[in-house]
Amino acid sequence: MRFIPKDLDFDLSPYTGLTRKHWIDAGKYLLEGIFQHVRDLDAPVLVPRFETEITYPNDGTPKWKEQAEIFEGLARSFFIAAPLLAIQPDLTAGGIPLREYYKRQVLAVCTPGHPYYVLSFQDMLELEGEREPLNMYQQTVETCALVICLWICRDVIWDTYTSEEKRVILDFIAGYADQGTVPQNWRLFNMLDLAFLYRNGEKIDEDIMRHHAQIILHYYAGDGWYRDGESFDYYSVWAFQMYTAIWCRWYGYEKEPYLAGKFEEYSNELMKTYPALFDQEGWVNMWGRSGLYKFAAVSAFDGNFFLEHPTANPGLARRICSGALMQFLGRDDVLYEGSLTLGFYRTFPPMLQDYSCAESPLWAAKAFLCLHLPEDHPFWTAKEEGGSWDHMEQGASLETVLNGPGLCLTNHRDNGTTELRSGKVMRMKEDENGICCYAKLAYSTKYPWEAFLGNGKESQMYMVTDEKTGKVQKPNALLWHGQKEGVLYRRCFFDYEDAVETHWNHCVDLADFPVAEGLVRVDKLRLYKAGIQVTLGSYGFPDMGQVQVREFSEGNTRAIVLKGYDSQGREKQMAMTIFSAWEDLELLSSIQTNADAEKSLVIAASLKREKLYGYEPFVMISQVITRESFEDFDRDEIFSIAKITYTDPQNCGGYGPVIIQMKDGRTMTVDYLGIEGALQI
Repeated sequence: MRFIPKDLDFDLSPYTGLTRKHWIDAGKYLLEGIFQHVRDLDAPVLVPRFETEITYPNDGTPKWKEQAEIFEGLARSFFIAAPLLAIQPDLTAGGIPLREYYKRQVLAVCTPGHPYYVLSFQDMLELEGEREPLNMYQQTVETCALVICLWICRDVIWDTYTSEEKRVILDFIAGYADQGTVPQNWRLFNMLDLAFLYRNGEKIDEDIMRHHAQIILHYYAGDGWYRDGESFDYYSVWAFQMYTAIWCRWYGYEKEPYLAGKFEEYSNELMKTYPALFDQEGWVNMWGRSGLYKFAAVSAFDGNFFLEHPTANPGLARRICSGALMQFLGRDDVLYEGSLTLGFYRTFPPMLQDYSCAESPLWAAKAFLCLHLPEDHPFWTAKEEGGSWDHMEQGASLETVLNGPGLCLTNHRDNGTTELRSGKVMRMKEDENGICCYAKLAYSTKYPWEAFLGNGKESQMYMVTDEKTGKVQKPNALLWHGQKEGVLYRRCFFDYEDAVETHWNHCVDLADFPVAEGLVRVDKLRLYKAGIQVTLGSYGFPDMGQVQVREFSEGNTRAIVLKGYDSQGREKQMAMTIFSAWEDLELLSSIQTNADAEKSLVIAASLKREKLYGYEPFVMISQVITRESFEDFDRDEIFSIAKITYTDPQNCGGYGPVIIQMKDGRTMTVDYLGIEGALQI
């Protein structure tokens, strides 16, 4: 059952009604659901799961990793319990006194010989032997969560251990702190382990600390974002921007002031634009590889408040945090047997990775670390603010272009949604999960991404099918150019591989710009073979059994409009229009590919190219708009383009600018020439 906050305060929080009290209540609500599965003080936090083949433990899970699940359950649930215990030390959940529970269990997982001992780094090294490139273990992640939580509620638990008990825990943490780690955001786990040891009077290797910290600093790409491995995603905010802030306070300000100053500078840079990532309700976009962490995306705001000189707007930050919290906890399907699902909303196998277990979604709980802020902190006392949403005129779309991470964020005033367009993306062509997470043409806060339908026609993707062989090529690389004169330019490659020169790859030059409730695409096709079918899909639309389907035409332009409800009973509309080059528009149905609903619909456009070198229409113009009500789109919204003017007399768009005259009075010029020399990854 969903979380229902009581006694809402719309004076202090005019948008959500939520206050610090409601966050405390929400934490207790989650802990009660989790602890219904904890038998007594000596039982670990292990919750049921619906999916058993992708996530661990399964038949292929090594023994050491089975123990990692125990550590994930303990450390990640502690993210909720620790700040609550600092406020209410006698807190219970499921009838279990949490102060005693976590004190006992933390010591247990660190103690050799205990049934729930999760193994030291050295133990696992002996079990596995040397591995290339490095021996790396899930336990390293959880040691970091553990030390954060021990610090948050230090008066309640950490300070009550005997010196001998502290020694057991410190030795366990030390065993991971200076050992091998994944060379991306994981370095921060080691840094916080080392910093915790330092705060407790332990001698650490400061060169190792400095080594990790300087590399973390140089993952910085600009606009407040860090590159995580090959990607940009929420790890930039819930790892880099949260953990560097804690590191600054524990260690950096004292020992590495230059590095700490830079981390603080970059956090404040993020705060300038980060609110634009969320929609009018504060909702999180389903994007990136770990959507199952749900509302953890808001933790960067709290991270900023850890710093000595934060610049985040507290009223706007709380409004977004509370909106994101209720985006999930306000649903009936976000819990499975009382604990957060293995999915964005409901359990959703297409987005899962093999490094996750049933307790992994509790990483979302780092959002509750905001409760470490005292009740008189501006985060809790400032009146909620709506930010730029409150100042946008009807019909307006506000765009935030971030060239550092290759992101364009579009806030649509009329439907309250935010669309995210990404670039700087490369995934292996076999990685359908990763392609869905990163390489969709656009992501909407109100339309979570649709998994692969498997028929060569996919949601928010161009797909290329060789009609002779039947081979389908996927869009696994998105290169970024940036925006000029209101048009965002990128390039999409299909089945991209470094070993193949790009002229042997089909590609599409992408050019898109916003209309009031969506995006217009003016994309140019570049193929190197004949006998090709090209398709493009809309967002996935939830099919709750009562979807109204209407078709419209205006000259040679066609559109399909859907009207229905999402799984939570919210009214929804979506329209896809094809203006040029496209030959067909159809409606597809699917099962278990939508993160919101069991059944879904996708509108798909298609065209064929039979000639190897025929001078045929190159520019594919389409539009997808959405609305969160049943108020009908008018014809000028569905058919938003008044006139298309090409440079070439054949009106194919093979060369020269394409001039788009919009019915709202704008004239948009699309010119792909010049992007070749400024594509970025």
